[in-house]
Amino acid sequence: MGKSRNGFVVVTTTIDRRASAEKLARQIVDKRLAACVQYTTIHSVYRWKGSVESTGELLLIAKTRASLARALTTFIRSVHPYEVPEIVVTPIAGGLKEYLNWIATEVSGKTSLRKPRGKK
Repeated sequence: MGKSRNGFVVVTTTIDRRASAEKLARQIVDKRLAACVQYTTIHSVYRWKGSVESTGELLLIAKTRASLARALTTFIRSVHPYEVPEIVVTPIAGGLKEYLNWIATEVSGKTSLRKPRGKK
């Protein structure tokens, strides 16, 4: 899995329906496999089984510890409806210390004293 100097990664996946994206994002955060999952609408063009396909999807972006990347990947794979889902782990090379500390706190199960700015 992806390694980073500070121990944090972004795990991305795509899915076909908004309701599925919301459900998957909530499951990931509920299980503390990631501190935050964002999702947004995208359009994908890709080759699949010999044909070029074009379809609307939703991109999910999960922020977590590098040590949880394998567990998060396994979980996504176990519930994902695609035959071969996109699951990509990208190291986070740096970031705001307080935000990275917030990620660490949220995936550890410890109570966070403050939310990072901009979070609701």
